[in-house]
Amino acid sequence: MPIIVVEVMPKAEILDPQGKAVAGALTRLGYTQFSAVRMGKRFELTVEGPVTAETLAAAKVIADEILSNAVIEDVVSVTELGA
Repeated sequence: MPIIVVEVMPKAEILDPQGKAVAGALTRLGYTQFSAVRMGKRFELTVEGPVTAETLAAAKVIADEILSNAVIEDVVSVTELGA
């Protein structure tokens, strides 16, 4: 069955405490080449039948209205896995 992947990230101006914690841990573990980390969310929507333009449009609406908080997050991508 096809899968649509939705990726959501905090807006650039929003503090990301989880990302800061991971960045600090990486530095403590010796991975000093990474200066910052931002953590986001990934959703996988399994589709019954083929992925059509209407299916992708519905996934974009779901991403904007349900899977993300528009005040603090941006929907980065809505794509079919393997497409």
